[in-house]
Amino acid sequence: MVKLRLRTKFLFSLIFTTAALTTTSLLIVQSYAGKHARQDIDEQVENATLTFQQFALQRQTMLAQSAEIAASQPNIKALITTQHGPTIQDASSDLSEMAGADLFLLANAAGKVMALHTATDFNRETAQTSLSGTLGRGQSRDWWFGRGHLYEVYLQPIYFGSPQNQVLLGVLVTGFEVDQRLATGTARVTSSHVAFRYGTTIIASTLPQDQQNELATHDVLAGVRAPRMQQVRLGAESFIGTTVELPPSGTQAVTLTVLKSHDASTLFLRNMNRLLLVVGLAAVVSGGCLIFVISDTFTRPLAKVVSGVQALEKGDFGYPLNVHSRDELGEVTSVFERMRRTLHDSQQNLLHAERLATIGRMASSISHDLRHPLTTVLAYAEILSEGDIDEGQRKDVYREIRLSVNKMTELISSVLEFSKAQEALHLVHGDLIETLEHTIGTFRLHQEFRHVQITVSHEGSTEGWFDFKKLDRAFRNILQNAAEAAPPDSARIQIRVLRVNDHVEISIADNGPGIPKEIRDEIFQPFVTYDKVGGTGLGLAVVLKIVQDHKGDVKIESSGPGGTTFKIILPVTPVATLAASNVPSHATISGCSMQSRKAS
Repeated sequence: MVKLRLRTKFLFSLIFTTAALTTTSLLIVQSYAGKHARQDIDEQVENATLTFQQFALQRQTMLAQSAEIAASQPNIKALITTQHGPTIQDASSDLSEMAGADLFLLANAAGKVMALHTATDFNRETAQTSLSGTLGRGQSRDWWFGRGHLYEVYLQPIYFGSPQNQVLLGVLVTGFEVDQRLATGTARVTSSHVAFRYGTTIIASTLPQDQQNELATHDVLAGVRAPRMQQVRLGAESFIGTTVELPPSGTQAVTLTVLKSHDASTLFLRNMNRLLLVVGLAAVVSGGCLIFVISDTFTRPLAKVVSGVQALEKGDFGYPLNVHSRDELGEVTSVFERMRRTLHDSQQNLLHAERLATIGRMASSISHDLRHPLTTVLAYAEILSEGDIDEGQRKDVYREIRLSVNKMTELISSVLEFSKAQEALHLVHGDLIETLEHTIGTFRLHQEFRHVQITVSHEGSTEGWFDFKKLDRAFRNILQNAAEAAPPDSARIQIRVLRVNDHVEISIADNGPGIPKEIRDEIFQPFVTYDKVGGTGLGLAVVLKIVQDHKGDVKIESSGPGGTTFKIILPVTPVATLAASNVPSHATISGCSMQSRKAS
């Protein structure tokens, strides 16, 4: 798991908070601005529609008045009374130019077209059909569509004399074409894109051709008779638009579609969003740098304290702690410095007291254990000095002196073994069972241990890399400890060796009364003894040291009235010990080990 420093957590939390607040603000601003922009576009489209409707109404009024004035002219009445088509066609040419209309038509009282003037290919047959339809519906205004051209026309009756006489001479029709020129002018007035349609056919539009073709197939804004705002995408551009029907009503509805580019209108909003994003990122980055500097200023003393605590954990009481402030953190540092000095002084006093106590216990134990064999040596030396003993007695005296000297040597060896720090082991490859059997054989040579019944069982391979000389000493100490604890007349020791994965487990059980609970946790400490006369209390301490030198472990597996069981765990390949011993490579050790075991 990744361990984050307090400064990093503080920095990340502030950066996350700043980024979250900035993002939330941007989203709120974007949402509000988007809604406001949509409302503005809707209002602009609606205003554009109303503007065109007012413009169209003014134009219709003007055209109606113009047609009424033209129909009341005497020359128009005189011309229509000739009832001669070619004459009327030729003579009305100047009149059509004066009228300024895109379509100028004269028909007799029966509704027959007598003259037609237009700049397009809107011919007489199409005009006759359209005129008949309009007269049949009794309309004075209508939409005429033919050969791809759309006209808004006004019909004005021509009367003989005053209109009250109701003597109809003919009909004057003036019309204005809905074309690209009208679409361009309307778009300029409304500041929008427009499209005029007759039914579903687009007559004129200011849209590009590709968008115009897509609009022709679009159903969203087609055939709408009531104004309503719709959003539509034409090509890669989004528009807000509405469609209104233009009067008068006819066989096909003539509609005007007004489109306002949503993308163009929101371009400023998108630019503002990008600017706000850049400003937000810059604020996060600059704020992060500033927060890093500030947090480093506040957390550096705390990191110094943490380093001091870690150094104290490793036993370094001299790690420098510099107090530069008088705030809470400076106070904590000062308190920790005082606590460290107090702890160091207490530890030194405790070590001194323990050292004195250990020296006292060791001196008491060693003086007692050395005094008895020295007394024996002194006594037998006095016997030898008398010179009146036979050869048999002399040998017995020598044997007793040798046993006493061996006891003192064993005591001194135990003290030296315990006092040494971890040293390089002399590792050789061999079988642990062989060493154990050798130790048992040597153990049985002692007169006081010949009655002990010892059984050995093992499972699996027990070969490995060990210092067999030291293990022999450890096995002898624990066997002696077990034999001395067992009943003298029925002492039994059971040894079981088991290979488990990459280590060997050795269980040594006796049938003694067990270890008292009050010393069970301290049994491996030096100078701790129980129910033994003349014991030094170093036997199990030496066993623990030798096993730990092999990177193993020894513990009390069970202890009670039925006996005590010690378990020794030894790795078969102590890699760490090999590295610490600076011994040769594995292959070289293997060869030397076999030779060493054969020589021994």
